[in-house]
Amino acid sequence: LFPSSIATEQQSVVLVKRLLAVSVSCITYMRGLFPESSYGTRYLDDLCLKILREDKSCLGSLQIVKWVQGCFDALEKQYVSFFFTFLNGTVTELYQFKFKYKKEVPQMDISSNEVNFVNGVCSGDVKQASRLLIRKLYLLMQNLGPLPNDVTLTMKLLYYNDVTPEDYQPPGFKEDRGPGDLLFDGCPVNLRVGSVSTGFHLMKVRVTTEKKRMVTVESSLIQETGPTQISHQGLDCDEEEEEGNTKISCLNLAFSQEEVTGPKKKRKVSEPEKLLLESRK
Repeated sequence: LFPSSIATEQQSVVLVKRLLAVSVSCITYMRGLFPESSYGTRYLDDLCLKILREDKSCLGSLQIVKWVQGCFDALEKQYVSFFFTFLNGTVTELYQFKFKYKKEVPQMDISSNEVNFVNGVCSGDVKQASRLLIRKLYLLMQNLGPLPNDVTLTMKLLYYNDVTPEDYQPPGFKEDRGPGDLLFDGCPVNLRVGSVSTGFHLMKVRVTTEKKRMVTVESSLIQETGPTQISHQGLDCDEEEEEGNTKISCLNLAFSQEEVTGPKKKRKVSEPEKLLLESRK
């Protein structure tokens, strides 16, 4: 399922794309969005994974597959930070995938029988981190309360402004001309699912959901309470700044805060060209 070695940037891209596809498939399957026929079966050790496929009998799952493929295009070009949301008027659940791209290529130590990265991580660590992230995501999905019957799903793609062409849109997406605010319903909490670093890419996954939806969630996943309203900082900010913003009632996608005292900068945001069709199980 995942590459046995990560020695090149291309191998790293393959891993991150598969991680994203498996994660999105896990979320849609465990939250009951599409019928069983929309999924194939793969195994990660003893864990049975359901992977979205192009099911012509389910137009909703076809749209999700096309959206993810559009995200792959932006990921390969190193443009994107990725948002995956359930919307129901106000946001019911939000799944946030953040990507960072390493500018320095890891160097390899070949003095021993095993190849190890000097400035990075070895392939065994990457595979173990990937397994752990998927397992924690499955565990979290099993411990969230049911979604409303009328839930609607959409995606938002956010970009690095300094490298993304002004007119760039990945396949299946268009410029988001909405107000940029995501308003959360109820009392939302931030859950840290995990991260995987290959030496070339860093992928981090977080989930924001209503507190009442959590049945039993491991306390280490829940972040401490912070400000009640933030503007999305995205990938231009330092990790330390980001960690402070943990409890959210309003998330603004359109702006990023370059510095604490600096001006706000309009952030490029894309949305799907077509809305997701109703396809609940």
